[in-house]
Amino acid sequence: MASGSVIDGRMVRYFPDRGDDGYSVRHYDLALDYRPGPNRLAGVAKLDAVAAEPLEQVRLDLGPLHVSQALVNGMRCRFTHGGGKLRLTPGGRLPEGREFTVEVRYSGNPRPVPSPWGGLGWEQLEDGALVASQPTGASSWFPCNDRPSDKATYQIAVTTATPYTVVCNGQLTSTRRAGSRTTWVYHETVPMASYLASVQIGRYQLGDLPGEVPQRLAVPASAAVRARRMLARQDRMMRVFTEWFGPYPFAEYAVVVTEDDLEIPVEAQGMSIFGPSQLAEERLVAHELAHQWFGNSLTLAHWRDIWLHEGFAAYAEWLWSEESGGESAASHARRWHAALSAQPADLVLADPGPKRLFDDRVYKRGALTLHALRGVLGEPAFRSVLREWADGYRHGTVSTGRFTELAGRYAPEPLDTFFLSWLYSERLPPLS
Repeated sequence: MASGSVIDGRMVRYFPDRGDDGYSVRHYDLALDYRPGPNRLAGVAKLDAVAAEPLEQVRLDLGPLHVSQALVNGMRCRFTHGGGKLRLTPGGRLPEGREFTVEVRYSGNPRPVPSPWGGLGWEQLEDGALVASQPTGASSWFPCNDRPSDKATYQIAVTTATPYTVVCNGQLTSTRRAGSRTTWVYHETVPMASYLASVQIGRYQLGDLPGEVPQRLAVPASAAVRARRMLARQDRMMRVFTEWFGPYPFAEYAVVVTEDDLEIPVEAQGMSIFGPSQLAEERLVAHELAHQWFGNSLTLAHWRDIWLHEGFAAYAEWLWSEESGGESAASHARRWHAALSAQPADLVLADPGPKRLFDDRVYKRGALTLHALRGVLGEPAFRSVLREWADGYRHGTVSTGRFTELAGRYAPEPLDTFFLSWLYSERLPPLS
């Protein structure tokens, strides 16, 4: 069953100006120096990559930062930079299958990338900075191949004034103080999409939360007691999701609580970021934690399949509600089905269009689709589908077609009509 926008037989990407299929990045090594007051960033980005086709140029996504030098395979090269693209011309063609390295030195005042949902990427706070790049904001702070299917490992080293704490993806491997400045070094050894790479800088107090899975908390000292109280059930939530989805997919989980209010919480790989008031909504804590399985470990190959992230995380909210003594998933489903029935029937869940990626109907109809599938398959088979889905594509990329194929293997009868009505029809099916 095909999934996506098709024009003249061609699958159309939602953001054709982002990313390049001509090569894949295997590893990013980012060395950043940041001064919070003037919002000044200086960086050296080193990329290990491999050509998927013969390359005359290497095209990277990079926002309006000043590039002072670029090298390919250790040799200086000609480059042009404009329109969000950094184009490097090596001394000779890179043949298909060739491993190569890129090094870019750059600096400037990072700012969010414009989008239909507001600015994305690096954002200066009142006293620090945060990164929230989904879906196309990674280029606001480092040169990258900004397509979600190109997952790579990362080392991120950030040097900033010593009073500030830095939290990045992966595990903190060292801190080095030199005078009034400290360098924080993180390693993410699990492949990660560029939009999930993140840097959080603030006057945070670092601590641990209880649980078998290591859980970290970065929070302003004045808010630490309240944050711990609001997160008191997070470890139980982790255990519930592990029962439903299988083992937590990363080495640890970090929660960052900013001093600034945020419009919405932000998920990154191995990390979630909340504004000071958002922890009070436990469903948001559940939603962002569930993204560690669905979105971060299992990452869509194409943005049209966003329901595989948001629909699953929304359904995880209902599962947590059910498992923790709150409203049942069935009750949530009935209420939201009635609400969506009153809205326009003009959205295709498996291909909502780029401007509707974060339409609330993607979240709730995605959750309804899973609840309806639970009813069709029965409880044991539905649990098996979720666990096999999370395990079989662990740390990889996924598509709607792969999910429907897996679910079909557990069904007593073909599911073509079921998925056609829930995923590919604008009309909302009845909830049996």
